[in-house]
Amino acid sequence: MKKTRQLTLLEETVKTLGYTLRYEKGTFLGGDCRLKEDNMVVVNKFLPIEGKIYTLAKVIGTLNPAGLSPDIRKIIGSVVQRGLFNKEIRE
Repeated sequence: MKKTRQLTLLEETVKTLGYTLRYEKGTFLGGDCRLKEDNMVVVNKFLPIEGKIYTLAKVIGTLNPAGLSPDIRKIIGSVVQRGLFNKEIRE
């Protein structure tokens, strides 16, 4: 599956889970947070597509919701378990 399609699937999944997805600039990798009453996933917009996929897959994997599609499970399994960004930017 192409990386752009993987990213689109992960973005749709995050939104389906009730999270707001934001791409922001800064010196961070990304992750999930709660701002007042809103659940958010923030991703560094300057990351390459692989970094964006990794960040979203890591967040979805941490949430571990029931009913994920096989494609999403496959992306999470291959990306997070391989550890594409083992040398992450330290937050």
